[in-house]
Amino acid sequence: MKILYSLLILLIPFLATTIGSASVIFFKKDKMNPNIEKICEGLAAGVMLAAAIFGLLMPALEYEVSYMPNILLVILAFILGVILLLVIDHLVPHFHIEGNYDEGPQSHISKMNKMFLAVLIHNIPEGLSVGIALGLALNQITTDNITIAAFASTLSLSIGIAIQNIPEGAVVSLPIKASTGSRKKGFLFGFLSGAVEPIFGVIGLLLAFYIESLMPWALALAAGAMFYVTIEDLIPNAVENSKHHLGIISFIVGFLLMMSLDYLL
Repeated sequence: MKILYSLLILLIPFLATTIGSASVIFFKKDKMNPNIEKICEGLAAGVMLAAAIFGLLMPALEYEVSYMPNILLVILAFILGVILLLVIDHLVPHFHIEGNYDEGPQSHISKMNKMFLAVLIHNIPEGLSVGIALGLALNQITTDNITIAAFASTLSLSIGIAIQNIPEGAVVSLPIKASTGSRKKGFLFGFLSGAVEPIFGVIGLLLAFYIESLMPWALALAAGAMFYVTIEDLIPNAVENSKHHLGIISFIVGFLLMMSLDYLL
């Protein structure tokens, strides 16, 4: 049952991205309505920050280590997570769809591939966070009577990320469809961008489960990476040129939704 529940938790965000990417098959327009896009970005930002705080930072703060104050460990690991994404941002050429600008070194990579790489960077910390949280849950299970309740906190994190992955899949696939004129390519690139999540989920799981001493470091590092992605991409896109504050309202809704999921599950 451990394997079954673990696979379910790792695959939920990926399946949600796939569902969102499938919107290119049904949407006639090549671009999402700007107001809906603001709502999606704000919702995603709220979910991501709440997931990072309640699903990663708070469990990391509960760990006791002998070699340094726990709060110092969490701060250092959080900063390392930010630095990791900052380095990736500078080393990997990618294109921010919503902001319409390039980032990273100059290259001859096509705009479509740069779009894909941008989403890939975004999805890496999501996959890591779910895998690390899953490793934490597996380490805490001490009986053979395994139920889904034992994975409740990790499940809430996985579901929260999945909620924001559905519109995110559409936000990625629709511009690629517009750029290439192909629905199949739009869906394929959205699908592949989500596939990175279970891959990095497994990496995070192996690190956290088999090297338990790294658990608080891994949790806080993943939280830092998620904060970086949220602040760099999601929040600016949600609030930019928004007269009706739709992004801010949806951010609050997303944050409260994720917080409620973590509490109830």
